[in-house]
Amino acid sequence: MGTPRDVDFSEYFAARVQRFRRLAFAMSGDWHSAEDLVQGMFVQLYRHWRRVRPDTVDAYARRILVNAFLTGRRKRGRERVTAEPPERPVRQGHDSDDRIDLDRVLGDLAPRQRAMVVLRFLEDLPVTEVAKLLGVAEGTVKSQTARGIAALRAVLPSPTTKE
Repeated sequence: MGTPRDVDFSEYFAARVQRFRRLAFAMSGDWHSAEDLVQGMFVQLYRHWRRVRPDTVDAYARRILVNAFLTGRRKRGRERVTAEPPERPVRQGHDSDDRIDLDRVLGDLAPRQRAMVVLRFLEDLPVTEVAKLLGVAEGTVKSQTARGIAALRAVLPSPTTKE
């Protein structure tokens, strides 16, 4: 079966892997990058599994994931190079003009700002926790999320205006 440590980690992994994949995708905007981020996060988490307190394991894992995302963005930059532009299939039953490409508009934000917006509004974390997680002041989280939301509003259609 395995050691109790391995069993505990396997149970944690099974319970949380999808949640962290969604978080990683929201930050990176790419499923392949999200998979890489989550895999690296779980490898690092496993190395420290004995020292992590059960009541803080989610916060610790999230911290690893966010740090990996921000570090990877600094190394790679914001530009995505592809040989061909990606094909975007039109889904049946949806008017493609009315659909919002959240990944595209989030991708226009700086990596740290994107992480703050995702953590605040998709993960529903309080300002204090995001500030602690990113190692910044609470005021920085407030101002950067406000600027990020303003940038999103500038490119997104208003829900009340319909042409």
